[in-house]
Amino acid sequence: MSKALTKQELHNLAMNIVGEDLQERGFEFIAINSKLGKHPQFVCIDKNNQRYFVLVRAVPYPDNPNNYDIVWMETFKNHALENEAKVFYAGVGLRNARDPKEPLMLNENYLLEYNGIQVIEMHLN
Repeated sequence: MSKALTKQELHNLAMNIVGEDLQERGFEFIAINSKLGKHPQFVCIDKNNQRYFVLVRAVPYPDNPNNYDIVWMETFKNHALENEAKVFYAGVGLRNARDPKEPLMLNENYLLEYNGIQVIEMHLN
């Protein structure tokens, strides 16, 4: 019998999805933090040595993975500005493939809603 994925395991799955996307886009990782609730999850640079903070969030069905807490994001943008970094947000929607009311289970199929990395505007509101 399969077991339901924990919040940390869901977060790790989301991080794997986003990490592969970042690699395909040519980013180089400086630091990775997979601990749930610690931000940013990825610190990376592009070919011009621009630093990026990447925030990854695993979002359970039926919530919209593209939405984030705007007030919290303003605080985080301050942190990024202090470190001369730009901010990316990556919401990863995950749900059980058989029944959306059931949790994701280990070694079972799931449905993914991932619209890629969102660039967060750095001007402060």
